[in-house]
Amino acid sequence: MKGAKTRKTTRVLKFGGSSLATPALRDAAAARVIEASRDGNRAVVVVSAIGRSPDPYATDTLLSLVPESQNGPNRDLLLASGEIISAAVFAQLLESKGLPARALTGIQAGILTDAAHGNARVLSVDPANLKVLLESGFTPVVCGFQGVAEDNAITTLGRGGSDLTAVALATALGDASLEIYTDVDGVMTADPKRVAGARTISDLTYEEVTELSEHGATVMYDKAADFARVSQLPYTVRNLRTGEGTSVGNQPREPAEPVTGVATSLGYTFMHLVPDAAVLPGGWEQEAFRTLADASISIDCVNVNSAGLFFIVRDGESERAQKRLEPLPVAIRTRRTCAKISVVGAGMRGTPGVMYRCVRALSAAGVPIIHSTDSNITISLLVPGAQAAAAENALHEHFNLGRPQ
Repeated sequence: MKGAKTRKTTRVLKFGGSSLATPALRDAAAARVIEASRDGNRAVVVVSAIGRSPDPYATDTLLSLVPESQNGPNRDLLLASGEIISAAVFAQLLESKGLPARALTGIQAGILTDAAHGNARVLSVDPANLKVLLESGFTPVVCGFQGVAEDNAITTLGRGGSDLTAVALATALGDASLEIYTDVDGVMTADPKRVAGARTISDLTYEEVTELSEHGATVMYDKAADFARVSQLPYTVRNLRTGEGTSVGNQPREPAEPVTGVATSLGYTFMHLVPDAAVLPGGWEQEAFRTLADASISIDCVNVNSAGLFFIVRDGESERAQKRLEPLPVAIRTRRTCAKISVVGAGMRGTPGVMYRCVRALSAAGVPIIHSTDSNITISLLVPGAQAAAAENALHEHFNLGRPQ
């Protein structure tokens, strides 16, 4: 219809630290924002701290200034300064290229969190300030990784928390799309540094990305992936330079294989608790779980059966876990330096024989399985850490993940 107004779109673009590490990369990121702002459309930018350690403003570099510090408001204020510098630098770059921009802290962007410093949870987002800026023709450049607690202390959202900032803002804006820019070609079938045949996965479900990120894939922060899943917010993960990447949503597809990707996490200790005969048949398991919970020791891959209690902890927590459990009437058997290899795929649900194929692949590669757990779309296999690469390559090859689907 002549004279009808074209609906403008809002795109949230998130740039990680490695995508902002050099002037050339920042120029490439700015070009993405300018392209997203054409024809009257609007962009909201979320940035991480510039670069990676030992770059001067990277999060790990800032953390090295207070290496013995514990999570708290002072530490969070220090770490948040990396994103503040990044937002100010990038906003000024956009202005120099003719795009009006305004740098905002997490507080100014309306991100309210709980008071769990170092790993805060987003409670709510008030996008009013963002909307005012957008309506005024400015591009907001928001500090990722940070928010504010009810006592007005700055909080941080956990490592990778800029992803969570971007998801939370896009959800709060209501009609915005989300693009996560990084230095790799989206979500891959495995870590390309460890598996030579790894390739980009074009489409994934929310659940698959959440499972992959929770089990070791680093391209997306697991809490951000789960926030998007709960919010049903579609998004893409793209390479800054090439634009290649992965679309994430509820896309129906018919995979050739039940497994979509392999994720690896190193540095675990396997623990097996066997009760003394005098305490059988039960009750001791509850005391073991309570002891670990009271000590804030996180456990994974848990299994309880007549042979005892099985689980894994991070290697750095194994000695503390063992000391806490020693007063209990149990024998404690441990094996350090293990790796958790997880195969993930929506096609696994209801498909028989996937565990058999995993066992067959690892057996053929000469990799012993120490322990295993599974859910609807994930099988996690604990193997000796020294054989992690052999395990993930064997599984990747067995499920034909290097072949375009």
